[in-house]
Amino acid sequence: MVTISSRQNKIVAHLRALGRDGAYRKKCGEFLGVGEKLLREALASKAQIGAILWREAPLPGFEGAASVQYIVPEALADFVSPQANSPGPFFTVKVPERKPPEKIDRALVLENVQDPGNVGTALRSAAAFGFDCVFLLGECADVYNPKTVRATMGAIFKVAVLTPELDVLLRILQRQELPLYGACAGAGATDLRRFREPRAAVAIGNEGAGLSARLLRHCAGRLAVPMEPGTESLNAAVAASVIMWELYRGE
Repeated sequence: MVTISSRQNKIVAHLRALGRDGAYRKKCGEFLGVGEKLLREALASKAQIGAILWREAPLPGFEGAASVQYIVPEALADFVSPQANSPGPFFTVKVPERKPPEKIDRALVLENVQDPGNVGTALRSAAAFGFDCVFLLGECADVYNPKTVRATMGAIFKVAVLTPELDVLLRILQRQELPLYGACAGAGATDLRRFREPRAAVAIGNEGAGLSARLLRHCAGRLAVPMEPGTESLNAAVAASVIMWELYRGE
């Protein structure tokens, strides 16, 4: 196993850029994974792993995890890491082909949810509650941002994630005969506790603006999460999780 000691090394530069530059990630078709748990999830999911960088020494049991593995000193690991004090390892993952599953019974649609933690948490809940696909519309956070990836806790390897334009999304849902419902409080919205569609796509907007009027026009109905009077709207990831849980519970 080779030890790298220079910031100018091309592998070091590559991993550092993957963790910081979305355009570079898109160009390379790779993203950065961080941490032992995420590496184990990637391996279990048969993700295509490129290079692995270990801080000081490799952990046992990962000898065949990737064809190229390196050791870097503490200072260089900190240089590569997109977060402070990460123990690593740091590894590259090929972005999978983005296509919808052959059959979709339940899907989550996030529109303009810009916080990486919210997007990542919503993906984590989608995996936990058996959702087949997550669609990201508009100005959503990059699903391969290290903060998003970290928040998924490995769910990024378990749930199909697509980033279509609205018209493409609507065609996919039409082919699947899957009705779209928007999370939106107000007159005419159905109390989530009374919603019993066995198959549905549910759309969540950002906390400030909610769902766009354009998307709401294509919804078969609206859903409201019941809350105590005078309380603020829920965080986008929390709202998504509550709704997905309710649909999962109602199976």
